[in-house]
Amino acid sequence: MKGLIVCAGKGTRLRPFTLTRPKTLLPVANKPILFYAIEKLAAEGIHEIGIVIHPSQEKMIRGAAGSGERFGVSLTYLYQQEPRGIADAVAAAEDYIGQSDFILLLGDNLIKEPLKTLIDLLKHSAACILLNHVENPQQFGVAEINETRIISLEEKPRFPKSNLAVVGSYAFKAGIFNYFRALTVSERGELEITDAIQRLIDSGERVAYAITRERCSDVGTSERWLAANSWMMDELYGGKSEIAEESTLVNCTVQAPVAIGPGCALKNCTIGPYVSVMSGARLEECHLAHSILLRNVTISGTGEEVIAGIFGDEASITGTSVKGPIALKIGGDQG
Repeated sequence: MKGLIVCAGKGTRLRPFTLTRPKTLLPVANKPILFYAIEKLAAEGIHEIGIVIHPSQEKMIRGAAGSGERFGVSLTYLYQQEPRGIADAVAAAEDYIGQSDFILLLGDNLIKEPLKTLIDLLKHSAACILLNHVENPQQFGVAEINETRIISLEEKPRFPKSNLAVVGSYAFKAGIFNYFRALTVSERGELEITDAIQRLIDSGERVAYAITRERCSDVGTSERWLAANSWMMDELYGGKSEIAEESTLVNCTVQAPVAIGPGCALKNCTIGPYVSVMSGARLEECHLAHSILLRNVTISGTGEEVIAGIFGDEASITGTSVKGPIALKIGGDQG
């Protein structure tokens, strides 16, 4: 069995943060989202993994993940020349996958459910999809189920037949590419993976499903990114904090969980809960909660008022002066 991770999207809803790095390299709990997907596949003994990227992303993604040696896997980079949908990205991997069964993950999704759930169900099905109950099914691919199988799929329906959303984790038997080749462009201008799977269903093949009760996040907006950062910090740190030895804190209050990377200097600050700081931050006389700080952020002189949000590389708040890529909320309910 092989793994496939789709990473070629532009991440337009996360601009300006995705202007300087691919969405799948945005950090959650100070680790790129992509790394969680690679580690999840490796945990199931899947050591051959293809990563579908746009050529413009290659330098950064290959630079971050390398050949896969650090994860104990072999990474092969594949190319989607234009962002024409998930199905088009999967089709770009046909030669790489060959006759292997494979697990498909979306590189901007975080899913706690073990992949073994899908792998086990695939033994008796042509495909298996992970589903989750959601409050806003109109924003997802939606499944209609009958007993142990899926009977229909629809992408972002106006009138959903259920609240069971496809959450970005799939298992396929070899041969699925026959259905991808037959696709035509949808009304959204994309080749939809839900259409490919619907063709599989219509041909009489069994498509199984698992409904996860575990946490999962589609990191597609600033709000979802912050939410994913919070629950992942709970998972990783369990109410504790992780502070790099190379960083210094002077007269600071830390409200766990907090993650602070190397080369940071904090003075007279209250930090947390749910604050992750990548590296090189300079923080003084401020109060941060529910925040993500990328590299070399400067915040000073904001006093006791709580600041919550996302701070891009080189962003700064000095008193009332605000510079750089920032999505923040000052004061009020920080959730």
